[in-house]
Amino acid sequence: MQDQLGENTGRNIDPRYPLYFRTLICFAAAGTLVNTIHWSSPWQLDKVLTLGVAALLLVYTVVAFQISRGANAKNAGNVRRWLSFTDAILIGVAIALANFSLLPSLLFVTMVQFNALTEGGGRRWFEHNTGLLLGVGSGYLIHEPALVVNADLHISAASLIGVFTYFCAHAFYTHKQLSQLKDANRVLMNEQHTGKMRTYKLSKYLPQRLWRAVTNGREGELVTERKLLTVFFSDIKDFSQLTEELEAETLTQLLNSYLSEMARIAGQYGGTIDKFIGDAVMVVFGDDDSKGPKSDALRCVAMALAMRKRAREMKQEWYNKGISRPLQVRMGINTGYCTVGIFGTANYQSYTVMGTHVNLAARLEGAAQPGEILISHETWALIKHTVMCRDKGHVTVKGFSTPVKVYQVTDLRKNLGGQQGYLEDHAPGFSMHLDLDKIRNYDKDKVLQSLEKAAATLKSKVII
Repeated sequence: MQDQLGENTGRNIDPRYPLYFRTLICFAAAGTLVNTIHWSSPWQLDKVLTLGVAALLLVYTVVAFQISRGANAKNAGNVRRWLSFTDAILIGVAIALANFSLLPSLLFVTMVQFNALTEGGGRRWFEHNTGLLLGVGSGYLIHEPALVVNADLHISAASLIGVFTYFCAHAFYTHKQLSQLKDANRVLMNEQHTGKMRTYKLSKYLPQRLWRAVTNGREGELVTERKLLTVFFSDIKDFSQLTEELEAETLTQLLNSYLSEMARIAGQYGGTIDKFIGDAVMVVFGDDDSKGPKSDALRCVAMALAMRKRAREMKQEWYNKGISRPLQVRMGINTGYCTVGIFGTANYQSYTVMGTHVNLAARLEGAAQPGEILISHETWALIKHTVMCRDKGHVTVKGFSTPVKVYQVTDLRKNLGGQQGYLEDHAPGFSMHLDLDKIRNYDKDKVLQSLEKAAATLKSKVII
């Protein structure tokens, strides 16, 4: 009866199990039929018929096993259903030929219900019980029905032993399946944890939109399209010269700390890091989670100001670590329609942004002075009411036939005037940056004392 091969366990279950179950129940039914035969009585058609059905049950176990083993994966399910249906018919015939002996009938009917419900629920229950009724009806047609229900314990012994053995074997089989399910579930949980960790690590190397599309199975949404984007470029001036002076370990630590801070700030303002090119950083606003062109441009400029501020702070940190060459960052920003999508070959692809306006942002970064943020007229038109900018006229950039109107970003308007929260100045032998937002009340007096002491020392110093 039991033809489930454990396809739901995630493991390969021994295919001999269904043979064991079918053999047990068929032997129990055959033994019951043999015990109903009165061997001392003359041979009649009923006796031959009963013995023949008992032999058929034994032969059927071998035939059913061969059929089940020869079934391919495509029709294996249908073969199991038909074999189970045949099992129920043969059991029904055996019940009828056994003259409805009370205990065997109850055991065999219970077994049919058990297998039906464990194999497939209500649908299998209906199929198996239909087969059982067909078998009982066939038994009535080929065997004269007894008018008295037989309750002979001698007849019941074979069925009782067989069905008891069957349920014990099925219990052992179920326990083994559950153990394998637990093991498979444990392995699956470990694989899921490993997959999550790998996915998390992979997310650091891919744009967020691309990562979400791939992990959610929606790569088809990543179509090439034109979008109004704000593109940001930055790099460190004369960084290539610095690579020749520093040891590889020191250079790696310096660059990684710088890029980590820039990436943190980009994420804080909602930018998408397109790529790192050595010390250069490319960030895009408007491709993922856009809040409108004006908001994208404003967040990009605010990010650039925060990056410039942090780079100045890190310059002092690097100086304290023995890096005397001042590291100065220059930045360029442009807004315009760009082509965004997946580009590359069948074996290697990249999700990136391309177009004239991307090139212009890169050219503005190259034209900027150290510590300067240059933006195009298109970007300035979107943020001019919130950000103070200085008109720098037109500059000639490579790849553009006409000069480009550019502006130098000063600061957010709210940070200027009497409410200015950040002060910075540099001169030979002098470096200062004062961030009022980071100074706490209990440090205020200490800072004032340091400034007064420095001012008094400078005034009393005779400089030749």
